[in-house]
Amino acid sequence: MTSALRVVIADDQALVRTGFRMILNARGIEVVGEAGDGAEAVDAVRRLRPDVVLMDIRMPTMDGLEATRRILAEPTDCRVLILTTFDLDRYVYAALAAGASGFLLKDVTPEHLAAAVRLVTTGDALLAPSITRRLVERFAIPAPAQPAIHRDLAALTPREVEVLTLMGHGLSNSELATELTLSEATVKTHVARIFAKLGLRDRAQAVVLAYETGLVRPGDRTQP
Repeated sequence: MTSALRVVIADDQALVRTGFRMILNARGIEVVGEAGDGAEAVDAVRRLRPDVVLMDIRMPTMDGLEATRRILAEPTDCRVLILTTFDLDRYVYAALAAGASGFLLKDVTPEHLAAAVRLVTTGDALLAPSITRRLVERFAIPAPAQPAIHRDLAALTPREVEVLTLMGHGLSNSELATELTLSEATVKTHVARIFAKLGLRDRAQAVVLAYETGLVRPGDRTQP
């Protein structure tokens, strides 16, 4: 029998934590801890080893961005989902760049909340690729006009660079398969190898890297 997913909820509003706890528990997801600020969240992850943290950005003592950085700087399989009231908040982008697996608006439906927690534990990013791209295009630091190949990208094969570039443009696995005339299974293999070679957690980080290394530039491809 598969064990229940384990979640920590970090938010400075007790009512928000209570509401999310009730939603997740009712759907077979175990909330093993709560935190009222970022420092408590970091401590809770170290003690409880959850699968996922629901992380608010604006909290006292230590904000959710710094907490995300500290949590993901340590060896862990824990995923961080950012909670926000703003869908294109610059702090959300910074959290994605730090390794968060996506973000949720606080008015998320119960079904979407539970589905999101389950999704990120599979290694997928929560964000739709097109949303991730818009976020990155708005906040990414522009690469130089003629960027040198990023040292990590040098480990990729030409095909893997091509796949990473298309991921940066927002293509899903099925769209990648069509674009490259490959099977989805082959695309998934390429994506997995890219993640392993570059130490990426998911597609959100892959999109960020594609922009910040200059593989992809804002507006250089028609929306898929």
